[in-house]
Parts: sequence; structure tokens; C-alpha cells
Amino acid sequence: MQKTAPCFWFDTQSVEASEFYVSMFENSKIECIAYYPEGGQMPTGSVLSVRFTLCNQEFNAINGGPIFEITPAISLTIHCDSAQEVDTIWEELSEGGTVLMELGEYPFCEKFGWVRDKFGVSWQVGLFPNEQKIVPCFMFVGQQHGRAEEAVKYYCQVFENSKVESIELYHGSDIEPDGTVVQAKFEFSNQKFTAMDSAWEHKFTFTEGLSFYIYCNTQAEIDYFWEKLTDGGEESQCGWLKDKFGVSWQIVNEDFEKLISNENPKKAQRVMDELFKMKKIDMQKLLEAYNQE
Repeated sequence: MQKTAPCFWFDTQSVEASEFYVSMFENSKIECIAYYPEGGQMPTGSVLSVRFTLCNQEFNAINGGPIFEITPAISLTIHCDSAQEVDTIWEELSEGGTVLMELGEYPFCEKFGWVRDKFGVSWQVGLFPNEQKIVPCFMFVGQQHGRAEEAVKYYCQVFENSKVESIELYHGSDIEPDGTVVQAKFEFSNQKFTAMDSAWEHKFTFTEGLSFYIYCNTQAEIDYFWEKLTDGGEESQCGWLKDKFGVSWQIVNEDFEKLISNENPKKAQRVMDELFKMKKIDMQKLLEAYNQE
């Protein structure tokens, strides 16, 4: 299992969106669907979440109602091996969506485009082969502008098996302040990410609409990530938090999915009832609720 995985927040479209994305890529499939027990924020028996893989990379989608919006502050870069692949993926993602940068030739890539698909998820599609097919990209705008380098170095300190591959800075730009980030490439937990600053006036920033799961093996590991990522940030409910840059994370145990997707609805209900009382996840309390006779 990956250490971290992107998670999309949808109103009710998690299955439709997941099936659409899975249909586009090789080595992709729906892995698991969990359903709401009684007393949840959505109708009993409706889809709570979907776990799926794209090109052997894990993703999650939640149905949580029209509360959070997915914004282009976090996009997903698709690294294509051919111009034909770029065209095919672009055609599928742009249908019913909104083009943010037209598909064409740019100084940094001979074929590239940026689009927000019909479900609100932003994708950068380009002809630049890479061993990791889909790479999340953080864009620091508004109040967070100029913090990309700080964030990259911070995340690499928090996570094991991390490194900064490269940081390219602006110098003498007419539109961006000197010293801000053109693009940073980095890894944490052996997964690739990129980051950039943008001084343009954007009407969006980071939201809970696109968060990242962190899968933990022990309560001590949950405690560690919770302490590190809430430092300067803020706690939320049910394992959610925002870090000091405004990026949302869900700190969960690897076995959490099993507790809420059990075939016994009474067990799942007790776990969910206990979960809603928590900010940081307490696995002992969840297991006690699960095992209660």
C-alpha cells in the first residue's frame, strides 16, 4: 500500500468519477466500495467512499455532499509517452470540462495542456515520460504564494524516504517575484510530487476538496503525523487536519477501511459513531467499538 494517496471529495459522484478515470488508464481498477451505515450524513446504504487504482497508483473518492470544492490549487500531472497519448487523454478529460491552459506547445513541453474535468478535478497532461505516471502538483497562490520552497522542504523533513530532486527559482521575471518557485520536484515516502508558486490573481486556494490520506501502521505513527502536520495548522474531525500551508490530510490506520466496510452493519455503525466523536483517530477506541458484543 502507498504511504499517501490523493482523495477527492464529491457530492454524490464518487462511483461515476472513479469508473470514468479507471476506464482511461491501463493497470487501473476499482478496489473497494464502502457504504454509509445508519445515522451518517448521507442516506443509509449510499456510497461512502471508493478506493481505486490508476496505473497501479492508489486514489480515493468520498461522497460527502456539496460541502467542499476541488480546486486547481492541487492538480494531477499525467506524464504521457507519446503525442497520441496526450491527444487521447486530453480529449476524454476536456469533454464537459474547462480548459485552464490550451493544449499546445510551450517552452517547457512540446505538447501540454491543463484542464479541469467534468467532475472538477484538475489535470496537467503533457509529453514528458516519467516512471510515476500521475504526479500531484501543489500550486501556492494568494496568501500561500511564495511558500512553495518552504513547504517542499518541510514535507521532506516530516516523511521518511524523502528528497528534494530540484528547485528552479524565478530571476528577472516580469510576472513573478525573484526567489519564488518556477517548479520544485521532490519525493516523500518514495512518491513523486511537484510544487510551484503563482503570483497571478487566482480565485481559489487549497481546500478539503482534494486531500491526502496518510496510512499508518500504529497509533504512535498516527500521533507523529498528527503532531507534525497540525503544528501551525488546525485540527478537524474524523482524522482530518489542515497543515500550516492549508493542505488537507487524513491520518488513518491501514485497517480503518475494514472497520467501516464490515458486512455486519451494527459493527460499522458503532465504529462510525465513535469516529464522529474524534479529531485525531484513536484506534483503540475504534477497535473496542468494532469488537463490542
